[in-house]
Amino acid sequence: MKPPPFEYYDPSTVEDAVALLGRLDNAKILAGGQSLMPMLNMRFVMPDHVVDINKVADLSGIRDRGDALEIGAMTRQREIEFSELVRSKCPLITEAILQVGHRQTRNRGTIGGSLCHLDPAAELVAMAVIFDAIIIIAGPGGRREVPVGDFIVGYMTTALAPDEILVGVRFPVWKRGHGYAFIEFARRHGDFAVVSVGALLEADAQGRIARASVVIGGMDVAPRRATEVEQGLIGQTPSKDLLDRLCQSCRALEATDDIHASAAYRQRLAVALSRRALDKAISRMTRA
Repeated sequence: MKPPPFEYYDPSTVEDAVALLGRLDNAKILAGGQSLMPMLNMRFVMPDHVVDINKVADLSGIRDRGDALEIGAMTRQREIEFSELVRSKCPLITEAILQVGHRQTRNRGTIGGSLCHLDPAAELVAMAVIFDAIIIIAGPGGRREVPVGDFIVGYMTTALAPDEILVGVRFPVWKRGHGYAFIEFARRHGDFAVVSVGALLEADAQGRIARASVVIGGMDVAPRRATEVEQGLIGQTPSKDLLDRLCQSCRALEATDDIHASAAYRQRLAVALSRRALDKAISRMTRA
């Protein structure tokens, strides 16, 4: 398979990249290329122009913002995987990224590329949803910040305008001692998850759940929060009966049918995996 013909550009600044997108019709951004290149080769996408942003140096890096962790859009997944800063501030991201593809794809894949591709089963998209991440976007009018809930418009569709690029992601940091877990089921390691579940929990001094965030990936057009589970946990001391009852609510979540699994099977997986994720997160959680 060969890609369709296109014009190639390699700007060195965000401003140059945005200017190119503003004047070129039917253009695509090339970041890590782990999604775009296969789609070009199979001619699922046929752009007239490809804008390669690998030379834009200030789009990479992981920065501590105190109450948040900010990751540049061109930061390689491999760098995130081995970052001690990520591991200490947002250990759930470290756990989840180990499920992203294989070492070879993580060497090139970027966090911004994953978020812009917006595959429903993508682990980094699930991380953005569970952390209520802020997406930083650059365009002709400057930069704007968009909550991830507004960034996700639909199936593999983002709120990016044709002349905008994603430049960074800001993850709010949870308190030290919070519980966390990420579990997914895939046919083989490195395959897209049939269903994935991430959990973040904080406890008060009495051991009751003071804060909860639970995300289900692979079920619908994008990862979704399990709000019924979250709300049912707040103010409660975890128990087997409570967790069993709350996780059963995942059976009612919207799910898709495809060649990999039926909607009913995905719903059953959501129940089982959410239970396992909560157990693991609780075992890691310490009291305030």
